[in-house]
Amino acid sequence: METAALAPATRVLAVNGRIAALHTIDVRALVGGTLADVPVTEGDSVERGEDLARIDAAAQQAMVRQAVAGLDAALVAEAQARDTLARTEALGENVARSSLDAATRALQSAEQEVARTTALVDQARVQLDSHTIRAPMTGTILALNVEPGQSIDPSTLLMTIADLEQLVARTDVDEAYATQIHTDLPAVMQLAGETARRDGRVARVSQRVDAATGGLAVELGFDAPVLAPVGLTVTINIIVDSPDAAITVPRAAIQTTEAGDAVFVITDGTAQRRPVSVIDWPAARLIVTAGLAPGEVLILDATGITGGQAVRVGAP
Repeated sequence: METAALAPATRVLAVNGRIAALHTIDVRALVGGTLADVPVTEGDSVERGEDLARIDAAAQQAMVRQAVAGLDAALVAEAQARDTLARTEALGENVARSSLDAATRALQSAEQEVARTTALVDQARVQLDSHTIRAPMTGTILALNVEPGQSIDPSTLLMTIADLEQLVARTDVDEAYATQIHTDLPAVMQLAGETARRDGRVARVSQRVDAATGGLAVELGFDAPVLAPVGLTVTINIIVDSPDAAITVPRAAIQTTEAGDAVFVITDGTAQRRPVSVIDWPAARLIVTAGLAPGEVLILDATGITGGQAVRVGAP
């Protein structure tokens, strides 16, 4: 037996998650080839723009030289066309109009060829620069998947860089509770291997439920910086609601039938079925929102109890 009473209550959703870096980038090359050098190792700290790997660029260097040679030839042809036009114009009225037009078109064509070959040189140099893979962010090499001598292409995952200064906890919440979870809800988290509890808050809630798993992705931030390996298990208690005064009853005291939820209260020595409204939640005690008043005595285990059954209140 238990006497219903108003008291502070907390509705908590307990889930397991894992430590993750807030900012993580998978590094891939823009061009294919054979890795000539990988000067970093897993666990290294790198700065944005630092060299991470180099692809053998001998062939591309030859293409750059070829493009530069083509540009040099185009520049010579442009200079010759410009001189020819200048000499033609210097003849004044003694030159045929057709000759002047031809010299002008020749210079225009030469200028266009210079522009074209300049673009080829720029393109070849960009491709050459792409043979050096640089860090897109400051962080730590979280995973290294390649080694020198390996052939790669743009689809090859070379390495993963993470900013370990900003760690979060990520988890999936069952879709049954998706509408109850929102940003800024407080949470208490405990890292695997630790006894200390860390305060935090829900930082991001996905707007899409995974149709395959029925899970809703949730990300939580820590109130104080955390130093932990990425992937570490975290026990998470998300505080969904914490009313100052509410009636709670043990789950075993609730009888659920097609008619709805009910508890049994003791009235004049008999068990009387009392319909109630509760917040269904994965917890041992549920909050009663309607149907039960403070001071009423209820039966803690509704198993086998029927309405009107005589009961005797024994001494605790």
